Amino acid sequence: MRIQFLGANRQVTGSRYYLEAGGLKLLIDCGLFQERSYLERNWEPFPSSPGQIDFLLLTHAHLDHSGLIPRFVKQGYSHPILATGASADLAEIVLLDSAHLLEEDAALKKKRHEKEGRMGPHPEIPLYTAQEAEQCFPLFEEVDYDKPIRLHDNLTVRYRDAGHILGSSSLELDVQDRGNRTKLIFSGDIGQWNKPLVKDPSVFDQADYVIMESTYGDRNHEASGKIEDALARVVNMTAARGGNIVVPIFAVERAQEFLFYLGRLVRQDRIPHLLVFLDSPMAVEVTKVFSRHVQDLDEQARMMIRSGGQPFEFPGLKLLQSQEESKAINRIKGSCIIMAGSGMCTGGRIKHHLTYNIERPESTILFVGYQAGETLGRQILEGRPEVRIFGKPYQVRAQIAKIEGFSGHADKDDLLRWLNAFKQPPRRIFITHGEEDSALSLAKLIEEQHGWAVAVPYYRDVYELDEVKTP
Repeated sequence: MRIQFLGANRQVTGSRYYLEAGGLKLLIDCGLFQERSYLERNWEPFPSSPGQIDFLLLTHAHLDHSGLIPRFVKQGYSHPILATGASADLAEIVLLDSAHLLEEDAALKKKRHEKEGRMGPHPEIPLYTAQEAEQCFPLFEEVDYDKPIRLHDNLTVRYRDAGHILGSSSLELDVQDRGNRTKLIFSGDIGQWNKPLVKDPSVFDQADYVIMESTYGDRNHEASGKIEDALARVVNMTAARGGNIVVPIFAVERAQEFLFYLGRLVRQDRIPHLLVFLDSPMAVEVTKVFSRHVQDLDEQARMMIRSGGQPFEFPGLKLLQSQEESKAINRIKGSCIIMAGSGMCTGGRIKHHLTYNIERPESTILFVGYQAGETLGRQILEGRPEVRIFGKPYQVRAQIAKIEGFSGHADKDDLLRWLNAFKQPPRRIFITHGEEDSALSLAKLIEEQHGWAVAVPYYRDVYELDEVKTP
């Protein structure tokens, strides 16, 4: 039994783990690398033939966990992709949107490079196309939470709600061979407790090996009760200046949660009744998926829907689809709230809205999600005085704000709470999906508080996993 770490190692994108166990070859997640320093990895050949992989197990639909699936299928993978029903629905939206953005980006780069008389590191072709993304969807097989799925005589997997986004899962693998039994837990992305839309994360009491995320392994979020206060303060101060509130938004979960809080503020008259634009066709489609999977929402959201309420609707909200509608926003006089993707400002309509607002001192760029290293969002958040958008320099004169509590990720205390549910020490914990400082900090905390064996793998590291005797 062996595991190879093929992404999200000492950084937060490209989650991908290759596991040989129970006579099978498995891939857990197949994520896109989004940080500039690691983009080349998206083009690298898979270390083993994709056609020889037996199953692809998807923890959730975020691009950093699912975004390389079309390329993996293009390279020869043709077996099942197991995911919850909500994850399968969301993945179709996310992957098609990603393909369209990749196609647009390749066309823009080709045009710009031809004008500048130079070539990029790759031919100006997309990593994959929309047509290639569509070829993945027939491979998806929907699974239910908490139901054991026998992949082989010697191996079962159970999907457990991770509480991160709609449909997100932690994976519990049980490998039995010749009287030996080994249990592995892949945490996926762990959510926070007491969030308004998704259920609380599942916890586990026993495992031999744990592969665990560490996005916020070195810090805590603001108290959730302060989210609405912080959001009201940003909106009121920006509206008083006559500026716009521009929100780079993740279409999956973050947009819906932001609408939930914003709607409450509007209904309570705590903020001015501004026009609010959800300028993300993908986020609009994702919101419809929430309505189809009400059973996966938490009790608070289900009660609101049962009583006739609409968590994502309120006066002044406009859901935009066309580019013409998007462009028209920038002709509006007065303050408005603009939500658009992508959440890290790496592509999509948000970049156009930034060009109109980032040099306006009266406007605010409000971040409500994680910004990976070297992305445009991180550059703005870190206080760069100048950034490049569409190849042109822009002075950063807008106000920059961030509200941490919106994060769909567990913070340091929540991660330790998740670990504390284990009643006996795992043989080893592998810390992944966190920038190096965060991953190392969490590893040190675990060693100090529990004395457990912890590793922080590097990209492409391979570990042999011992079989464990059943007590």
